[in-house]
Amino acid sequence: MPITRDEVLKIADLARLRFSEEELDGFTAQFQDILDYIERLRQVDVEGVEPTIHVSLPADGAPLMFREDEPRESLPVEEALGNAPDAAAGHFRVPKVL
Repeated sequence: MPITRDEVLKIADLARLRFSEEELDGFTAQFQDILDYIERLRQVDVEGVEPTIHVSLPADGAPLMFREDEPRESLPVEEALGNAPDAAAGHFRVPKVL
């Protein structure tokens, strides 16, 4: 299924992106390459292959990936704010965003 420039423009519009003509041509080709690759993946025979939840987990390593959630002492406020560009009254100060 070939992707058209109009479809790329629609995607760009939804993402609030603007492309030059050269970039538009490049993205059209890249999107087409992605769709072609997905189509190739659909042709792979996966009959008998067990689904996995993570591609890099060893068969017996799942318990090793996660640590127990144990409460422990927090970082002291002075240390947490030590490198803050603007701190006041024990808090990070940031500009208002309205």
